[in-house]
Amino acid sequence: MIEALVQARGYEVVAVASGAKALDVAETTPPDVVLLDLMLPGQYDGFEVCRRLRESPRTRSTPILVISALDDAESRARATDAGATAYYTKPFSAIGLLKEIERLGNQATRT
Repeated sequence: MIEALVQARGYEVVAVASGAKALDVAETTPPDVVLLDLMLPGQYDGFEVCRRLRESPRTRSTPILVISALDDAESRARATDAGATAYYTKPFSAIGLLKEIERLGNQATRT
């Protein structure tokens, strides 16, 4: 659903199925904005992906928007500590998310 929503707004979307693949893709072609679920299958969960994106010189300043069903203070704190730019819980406002993506994407292309 999120992929279709963002694509319908005219953004190019590269969706991946695992944290490891997300890290590979981000290193090869750094994105303007990352939309990240915390509960990912495979070797790395979203917290670890976020942390690794922040450690990489290529993605250190890339905005990371966490979109998660986890709506507790501990998850929010862990995401913030890992380097998340913003945290959206499901269900979320589609319009609010799109505005945030646009704002951060415009900010990323100016820097």
